[in-house]
Amino acid sequence: MIGGGRTVGAILMAGSALLLVAFLAWATTALSTGETTGGGLVLAVVLALIVCAPVFGVGFYVFRRGSVEKAEFAVVQQEKKILNMVLTQGQVNIGQLVAELQMPRDAIDDMIRSLVGKQLFSGAINWEKGVLYSVESQALTDGRKCPNCGSEVVFAGKGLIKCPYCGSEVFLTKRAAATTTAPAGASQSNPSPANTA
Repeated sequence: MIGGGRTVGAILMAGSALLLVAFLAWATTALSTGETTGGGLVLAVVLALIVCAPVFGVGFYVFRRGSVEKAEFAVVQQEKKILNMVLTQGQVNIGQLVAELQMPRDAIDDMIRSLVGKQLFSGAINWEKGVLYSVESQALTDGRKCPNCGSEVVFAGKGLIKCPYCGSEVFLTKRAAATTTAPAGASQSNPSPANTA
């Protein structure tokens, strides 16, 4: 179960805390009845901490790891929604994604870049207009036409094609990227001002 470590971690932390309280209660009772001395009480506290602290520490680690897993799973689910929207609609405005996922634009942009980095998104992105296009990788490599403006695109690197006119960036999946090579004599040194940083 995703995030199940949180439950296990909480149980370990609560159990170690209860064990410590019970041990201290027993030691305090023993002191008040004269069964032990002040030194015995201190020794009992030290022993209780030696036993309970590692258990609490493990519980805290497991709880923290479970929280991280739950957050990562939530991000994966959001990225999956983005992919599904682009694939089913063919063209999605980033503003639509912001409204649908109820997340800030920066977070949406980061998720899109994450999908590109994971080689899961094959299509074009026009960052200026904020539009994602779902395009078949084969069509992108064969036609060499920008899905945004229709102009001829240039290979900017393995798996990346850029339109020198509108600035759209076309990303290919890993398999399609492996087959792309810059055409002989193609000029990659004439990007538009929108592509120069």
